[in-house]
Amino acid sequence: MNDIKEKTTVPNMSVGADMEQPISKNSNDSISDDAENFNKNILERMRKMNLPGYIHTVTMNELYENVYHSRPPIIDGLLHAGTYLFVGAPKVGKSFFMAQLAYHVSKGIPLWGYEVKKGTVLYLALEDDYRRLQERLFRMFGTESTDDLYFALCANQLDNGLDEQLQRFKSEHPDTKLIIIDTLQKIREASGDKYSYASDYEIVGKLKRFADNNNICLLLVHHTRKQQSEDKFDMISGTNGLLGAADGAFLLQKEKRTSNSAVLDISGRDQQDQRLYLTRDTERLTWEFEKAEIELWKEPADPILEEVAKILSVEKPEWSGTPTELVELLNLDMKPNSLSLRLNVNAGRLLNDYNIYYENGRTHAGRNIKFTLQVPEA
Repeated sequence: MNDIKEKTTVPNMSVGADMEQPISKNSNDSISDDAENFNKNILERMRKMNLPGYIHTVTMNELYENVYHSRPPIIDGLLHAGTYLFVGAPKVGKSFFMAQLAYHVSKGIPLWGYEVKKGTVLYLALEDDYRRLQERLFRMFGTESTDDLYFALCANQLDNGLDEQLQRFKSEHPDTKLIIIDTLQKIREASGDKYSYASDYEIVGKLKRFADNNNICLLLVHHTRKQQSEDKFDMISGTNGLLGAADGAFLLQKEKRTSNSAVLDISGRDQQDQRLYLTRDTERLTWEFEKAEIELWKEPADPILEEVAKILSVEKPEWSGTPTELVELLNLDMKPNSLSLRLNVNAGRLLNDYNIYYENGRTHAGRNIKFTLQVPEA
């Protein structure tokens, strides 16, 4: 490990760190100085908060010193926690696609080679009935059923109790990873300004707050407008407020309605823009992957994170110590504080790529780093 050197490159930021509160903090000061400065900073910020025109800010140093939660992938490279629109023309196959996503997540089965994180799924099939759902699922998946995929045919509108219903379900099923609302129009309240930018932004914003607070993926099925556009995503029915408030969108299109081929365009904050070419299996009516226009970009391996992963195992799932002790253990030519900052900004990558939960805090003995291996359930 002597060959691992500190590089003067911009650290790799974990996805979804914006607008999140830090979960732990690192500092260069001694314990007594830390405590004194911390109390002074708190008092000063409390004083400033009462001043007219106050705006909360953080410095670049504070960003690096804090550890932020990241958005975990639901389907690696394809779908993250957050709020997304899934858009297409009527009868293009959106509901079959939603059933396929829901089934794969509820079973933890890879989709087209993309790794899937298993979890409970709630599917609000608000334009379906039980007979149609039963026939569709049997045709797609046969008798290989699951107890982790739930369906509802009706739900309250957003301003009339939907958020309480979704929160109740999440409380009863804490491992929920995906909620599908098919369609968005069914849970919108009727109003005179329903097509205004402000109204569209507000409705998706409300749903996004629920998804972010519960760290889940919320998929909103919606329709396209008939008018064509150079920018495919301008074809989303309604105003740009819908896409503006969402974390991203999926657009499913066919060149001909009778064709079994389709193109899936993907755009979002937490994943690379993609175009996937799909073909519909005429027997099972599932969507099969043909090719991607652009191969997914993958972050290059970080040798320091790989060395950290080596010190943990199923037999020894935890390690804690000071940054200095970690530098010595890994035999790094690096200052302890620089290592702490590098780990801070890569906390999400440690968790997503190596299943290692990282903490950086203070104890009476000084600053302390802790790694915990999240062992998957059998």
